[in-house]
Amino acid sequence: MIATPTSAPLRAAGDRSLFGRMARLSTAALVALATVAGALVAGAGPAAAQLKITVTPGAAFQPMPIAVPEFAGDPTLGAQVAQIVAADLKASGYFTVLDPASYLERSVGAGVTPNFNNWRGINAQALVAGTVAQTGGQIQAQVRVWDVFGGTQLVGSQFGTSPDAVRRLAHIVADAAYAQLTGFKGFFDSRIVYVDETGPKTNRVKRLAIMDWDGAGVRYLTRGQELVLTPRFSPSNQQVAYMAYGAGDPKVFILNVATGARQLLGDFANMTFSPRFSPDGGRLVFSMQKDGNANIFQMDLSGRGVTQLTSGASIDTSPSFSPDGSQIVFESDRGGVQQLYVMDRGGGGAKRISFGAGRYATPVWSPDPDNPFIAFTKQDGSGFKIGVMKPDGSGERILADGFHNEGPTWAPNGRYVMFFREGGGESQLWLADVTGHVLTPIKTPGGASDPAWSPLLK
Repeated sequence: MIATPTSAPLRAAGDRSLFGRMARLSTAALVALATVAGALVAGAGPAAAQLKITVTPGAAFQPMPIAVPEFAGDPTLGAQVAQIVAADLKASGYFTVLDPASYLERSVGAGVTPNFNNWRGINAQALVAGTVAQTGGQIQAQVRVWDVFGGTQLVGSQFGTSPDAVRRLAHIVADAAYAQLTGFKGFFDSRIVYVDETGPKTNRVKRLAIMDWDGAGVRYLTRGQELVLTPRFSPSNQQVAYMAYGAGDPKVFILNVATGARQLLGDFANMTFSPRFSPDGGRLVFSMQKDGNANIFQMDLSGRGVTQLTSGASIDTSPSFSPDGSQIVFESDRGGVQQLYVMDRGGGGAKRISFGAGRYATPVWSPDPDNPFIAFTKQDGSGFKIGVMKPDGSGERILADGFHNEGPTWAPNGRYVMFFREGGGESQLWLADVTGHVLTPIKTPGGASDPAWSPLLK
């Protein structure tokens, strides 16, 4: 075992830290063998602290050029891990992964100091390197991230995994590099649940599907025998709330992703829709329609008690909790046109926050309390836009514009929004960052809509 230092914890302290997740991953077939954290190697502190990407809305931005050669050790595994790490970092939009054909060294192991001149010559500012090998039914990976021009190590970690969890290991490696080089929390070790769409537009088959954040490993959660919409991940466990439309009125169900078991959210006489979990996963807010109006309700998932939060002759829907659970943003036509409102979690005191031209809908609060934004869909003229604003309505910024963009969902780090875009009769998922510098499609096997981002996996 090589005990190498690292500059600082790779994530904020707590249950979702990189180290904490690795220490608990035995239940997910991913077990940490060792992770050593401490000071940087001697003399490396100042140089390492300076190698950071600065991303500012509206300012000129150039992605950081980095190199991700194949990991040493097992050639097949080394190539696989490096490819996933490189793809993650490139897809973030903050890095340019240099062409491997330009590398003077095909692989760089974790146990050696790189020849930095080989990487300076191709203008790589950072180098992600390591060693991966299979031993005794386990895959062991040692990872290093280097400041090429400073000649210093930024990250040093060692992980282990079962052979069927190599992709997760690679995503966690990418998270470590991303966190160190950007100063933001990582988001690659996460999943997306979405609505898979197949068949002609007049007879669409819609199934719930789940995949890695990057579109790999798609698995179907429902069979397409009923219409499914608006899936939402629980922030505390592997549950998904969604609306299903079978023979009767639409109802909200809660599905256990691991077991496939589902339960009905109360036997209400009226249509229920637009579910969303509280930050602690203990409550669910949703809309219920009655007599042409819709109001917002809250259910305690442990005792099944239901509380009505809004009332009146209007359509109140799409509720979403603030990160601390103290407030709820929702859309309402109580003023004559769809706008966004914020109220206390117990209802009452609703305050309008959207005042731009057009209609506002599908608000969702960022999960990051240090990045207080609300994402939304805006219809202005003939187009649908995806935007963000602060909780008081200031700082509105459009991230994506087009014929039909809808359904934003936040990455766990609060830096990216995924949404779906319709065009040419097909829906596709897209990724945008909050600064407006990133806008890229996410590939799926078929049409895709209504994405919902999971928290970081545990």
